[in-house]
Amino acid sequence: MTTITSNWQAVSAAVDAAAQAAGRTPGTVGLLAVSKTFPAAAVREAYLAGQRAFGESYVQEALDKMAQLADLPLEWHFIGPLQSNKTRLVAEHFAWVHGVDRLKIAERLSAQRPASAPPLNVCIQVNVSGEATKSGVSPEQVEELARAVAALPRLRLRGLMAIPAPADDMAAQHMPFAHLRALQEKINAHGLTLDTLSMGMSHDFVAAIAEGATLVRVGTAIFGQRDYGGAI
Repeated sequence: MTTITSNWQAVSAAVDAAAQAAGRTPGTVGLLAVSKTFPAAAVREAYLAGQRAFGESYVQEALDKMAQLADLPLEWHFIGPLQSNKTRLVAEHFAWVHGVDRLKIAERLSAQRPASAPPLNVCIQVNVSGEATKSGVSPEQVEELARAVAALPRLRLRGLMAIPAPADDMAAQHMPFAHLRALQEKINAHGLTLDTLSMGMSHDFVAAIAEGATLVRVGTAIFGQRDYGGAI
């Protein structure tokens, strides 16, 4: 058994245990393996362990992996800020985008999504911690953006995404996730249907699941430490 396989099994079991502890059915929380900066061989190992959905943040790196792994039925998610000059490649090659925080980006993705492809699944990134250096729309503006994105063709608005400021205290971890869930509930009560909360990473996915995460993004706990690219 490879290290990636054993790590993936441990993370999968921990995700199911966290769901059960929160009174939720195990298996109802999706696991997104964040493979950015790791080679195609590592993705293949995770696939053989049972993983199907993978998250990338660097477009060209992701396209190279897609070419190397074209024989596998993988679901690719783009995570994080997206520059205008990269929207066409993302619209053409990814199934999900986590991190839309401007209408301009959503409009470009909509216009550039091939008509022959299924609608592109989109999550709006919310800056729930109010960090000046972090991407994401403010909580006060998220509903307005959600309505605009939901009206665009060839996109399917699925939900909200957040990367809160790191916190070691469990109570502090819960707060931003509870805030994101409350925003989702408010938007749904006003007529939209958001079914996804993309929140929780290697260090805090237990708190995220307790607050209603439907998709957790885990990289380090599966693939190991990165030389660069963050700690998701």
